[in-house]
Amino acid sequence: MARRFLSFFKTSPASLSSSSGKAVDEGKGKAYGRKAVSFLLITVTGGVALSALDDLAIYQTCSNKAIEKATDNQAIKDAIGEPIVKGPWYNASLAVAHKRHSVSCTFPVSGPHGNGLFQLKAVRNGEDNWYSYFLPRDWEILIMEALVHVPGNDEKQQTMRISLLDNFSAPACKSCTECQSPESNKPEQK
Repeated sequence: MARRFLSFFKTSPASLSSSSGKAVDEGKGKAYGRKAVSFLLITVTGGVALSALDDLAIYQTCSNKAIEKATDNQAIKDAIGEPIVKGPWYNASLAVAHKRHSVSCTFPVSGPHGNGLFQLKAVRNGEDNWYSYFLPRDWEILIMEALVHVPGNDEKQQTMRISLLDNFSAPACKSCTECQSPESNKPEQK
């Protein structure tokens, strides 16, 4: 493979076999143009492939974390049963934003009693550097909902929307006494 890649930069034998100097120069110009276009196409294709692999890694990480949260939720277990199985990646949708620090993902799931869609929004913790592309990333799920369809007897089919982060408790708010300005500490004079 490396030999083929390097052969793009070597001169072609057709340009060397020409008898006139002008024909050799034109042949070299065309050969360099073809090599430049080939190199550009290989580079663009490689960039697109790396981006697709990065998106697939983001999808795998976020969807696995969502499945973990869903298996802990009793309402989901009651609705579609256990085990909860993630659907194929090609039926999912993924949107990344803010320099790949934010993601919105929708993917199908199924269980023994029904199927559904999980929708989530997550943010990535950590910083951007070159080796972060090769390490697993830590995603924090902010919003997660499940739209589940539970088939039943003739008229008992149900579609339910379940929020999976209802158990999330925000830290208690504390008033900040350290940041108050000196003017606000003074009593009002009338």
